[in-house]
Amino acid sequence: MKKVLLIIGTVAILIGLTVYADRATRVSVNAKGPKLDTLTGPAAPEVTFKDLDGKDVPLNQYKGKVVLVNFWATWCEPCQVEIPWLIEMQQKYSPKGFTILGVDVDDEGNNVVSAYAAKELFNVNGQKLPMNYPILRGNDAVADKFGGLLGYPTTFLISRDGKIVQRVQGLIDYEEITKAIESELAE
Repeated sequence: MKKVLLIIGTVAILIGLTVYADRATRVSVNAKGPKLDTLTGPAAPEVTFKDLDGKDVPLNQYKGKVVLVNFWATWCEPCQVEIPWLIEMQQKYSPKGFTILGVDVDDEGNNVVSAYAAKELFNVNGQKLPMNYPILRGNDAVADKFGGLLGYPTTFLISRDGKIVQRVQGLIDYEEITKAIESELAE
């Protein structure tokens, strides 16, 4: 009987610690990332991603465009919620000088990520659509250049002149990010 009580007590303590840790580190779904002034925002890092074919894709090749860098993973549920929004944003804003870079951080190889990007279809306004923006590969070294990531998704909005103007940890707020994109595209 003592063993059972000890086990139950230990499990209760572990559950309590898990709930406390979750609340202490959780980013609200509607949390607004710190808005940084485009004039004083930090420069986007000098970083080179790899595409799914292993070719180098330097971030600075997108200078002159408004860029949304979205760190995500195939297993990340909030990432799955965002993907239809990102597809829609890419459709709507790419003709205006905007692009999304989906930076996958899965441990699996390019083949797994390529297969996922090729086969998964997402409901976008009643249509089943594939991801329509570049899917690149990231790792800890790349994430560190952005100041490190506390979880996924983590998204950075970069102005045409290469400054980080917004960082969102966790699920993006669709309305907030579209307003920020539109504001950057208007400048």
